[in-house]
Amino acid sequence: MFDVNETLTDMSPLATRLEHIGLPGHQLSAWFAGVLRDGTALTLAGGHATFADVGRDVLRTLLARQAPESDPDEAVAHVLGGLPELPVHPDVPDGVRALRSAGRRLLTLTNGSSGITRAVLEKAGLADSFEAHLDVEAVGAWKPAPSAYAHALRTAGVPPGEVMLVSVHPWDIDGAGRAGLATAWLRREPGPYPSVMRPADIVTEELAGLAG
Repeated sequence: MFDVNETLTDMSPLATRLEHIGLPGHQLSAWFAGVLRDGTALTLAGGHATFADVGRDVLRTLLARQAPESDPDEAVAHVLGGLPELPVHPDVPDGVRALRSAGRRLLTLTNGSSGITRAVLEKAGLADSFEAHLDVEAVGAWKPAPSAYAHALRTAGVPPGEVMLVSVHPWDIDGAGRAGLATAWLRREPGPYPSVMRPADIVTEELAGLAG
């Protein structure tokens, strides 16, 4: 089971779109962190909103502070419109095909949109390598809520111990581990794994090495 944003998809092209609307490209990490923060906070409080709606609000806040001259509606549409156009990381095609050749069942689970996941993976020629593309809308709770992982397990029809979550995000690894899943941390960036979170069962530098 794969996380999508930053795990499979390379989000760096969105930095250029931020620059188009008057924000510095390095604000991409702040925007994405803000989206995850607010979406998770809503889940903890018993609320819910889609990734797109949370993303709009966080982006509007950044614009109001740093680029008040930009038209917020046009700016938000321009940035979010880039999500279906994102590329996958270079190691993803070979990694996905190696796992499929090894007989693994594959699916995706994102806090974002399953439709955008499919669009990105279709562009990469990989969408049909996965038996399902899932998001958290069915349960109204963002990962790392246990109900998000439980939704994927029900779809796959297997118990937690027969599923491995692959993610670049330690918070996702921690949540899946607490839900009983095996975990693989895809370490795309340098830096230590947080000591306060459950460690991954497997650590790999690139997806192509995971099948081995």
